[in-house]
Amino acid sequence: MTISTCSIALQRFLFTPPPQSLSQGRREELRAPMEVRCKAGAVPLMKQSHKFLSSLSSPALAGDPSATNRHIKKFVAASPKSVSLNVLSHLLSPHTSLPHLSFFALSLYSEITDASWFDWNPKLIADLVALLNKQERFHESETLLSTAVTNLKSNERDFALFLCNLAESNSKQGSAQGFKEACLRLREVLQTSSSVYVKTQAYKSMVSGLCNMDQPNDAETVIEEMRLEKLKPGVFEYKSVLYGYGRLGLFDDMNRIVHRMETEGHRVDTVCSNMVLSSYGAHDALPQMGSWLQRLKDFNVPLSLRTYNTVLNSCPTVTSMLKDLNSCPLSVSEVLTFLNEDEVVLVRALTQSSVLHEAMEWSSLEGKLDLHGMHLSSAYLIMMQWMDEIKVRFSGEKCVVPAEIVVVSGSGKHSSVRGESPVKALVKKMMVRTGSPMRIDRKNVGCFIAKGKTVKEWFCQ
Repeated sequence: MTISTCSIALQRFLFTPPPQSLSQGRREELRAPMEVRCKAGAVPLMKQSHKFLSSLSSPALAGDPSATNRHIKKFVAASPKSVSLNVLSHLLSPHTSLPHLSFFALSLYSEITDASWFDWNPKLIADLVALLNKQERFHESETLLSTAVTNLKSNERDFALFLCNLAESNSKQGSAQGFKEACLRLREVLQTSSSVYVKTQAYKSMVSGLCNMDQPNDAETVIEEMRLEKLKPGVFEYKSVLYGYGRLGLFDDMNRIVHRMETEGHRVDTVCSNMVLSSYGAHDALPQMGSWLQRLKDFNVPLSLRTYNTVLNSCPTVTSMLKDLNSCPLSVSEVLTFLNEDEVVLVRALTQSSVLHEAMEWSSLEGKLDLHGMHLSSAYLIMMQWMDEIKVRFSGEKCVVPAEIVVVSGSGKHSSVRGESPVKALVKKMMVRTGSPMRIDRKNVGCFIAKGKTVKEWFCQ
């Protein structure tokens, strides 16, 4: 079967309403107008993509396959490649904020295959097959899968990498059947291939997939199998397993894997550390988070912005404070007085790191603080640290006073509701409450700006 004939074969499945097996609540979701939110972890939506998905969920299209067909067809015909693929990628994401609209991902894909710019992408096919498996649309998924197998079977490496993508995509979607079948195919590749690269990638995907499916113990078994095959497990495999145990709250096993990594010469880096911290935080193990941060300090492992996000999102007092921006404390010292003992340890460990300075730039032209990538709690702490820092700088006799002071908050393009940035709202409230001279930049609504001399005078008054 060729790619073009695959497209024809899929036509009989396209633009049909959701199956009757859907619950009444799910059918109501498809009929009701909605507000598109970008869920954490999902592919961020472009402005045009956001508009299309909002229209796709309008009551005018609900229950009308022909109208939906025309609407999707018109959208793809009128949209550039980047926008069409952005929508499809968002719907295929396991973290999509629009699971009820993901039913139309296959229809959208079919229209995209007819576009002049379309290039067949096996990774995209793997993601789509996994989504269809999750939706229990096995006939459609098998049609796509058989085409991919036909096209890639002659190239061992490409075929193996496709199966790796297929296994991981199914595991991320939580499709046990799809993951099992992908692993069976990978097992066949392992038995016939003489390529160390192909075998290593196959094992890595099985380990990662098993951990995604909450089976880290089985993943450890696969790692031992790698050793028997004279293949050395790498940091990726160990990180997958330790995080798999950590997510399940099996901290003894998690730490056992960390120790094994170290004994085999793998350094515990910032990424690995953040996985451990995330695991502790997910289970409210704040004392263990504090102990781990102290260990990182002792071994000079740098913290990152992700560390800030992970740790502060686990501090209930901090997140509670931010529910009322009119009354939350405006200095680090004041915040500490509200925290419990475990939270104080965590916040102090963060403020002693270099993360603030990595987010800052300081020169005669501009003093800038960039809050991109920060969750609300991280932006809150960093803003208070920043105000303390520049006050100290301005009080120095030989201080370089930048021509402009800029705080980049972002305008909300990647927020849960596009155009409504919680970080921007926080910064604005903090500026107003402290009487800061900084205002939203007319040329860039995602920035707060003021003359450096003006800010210095305000801080030193």
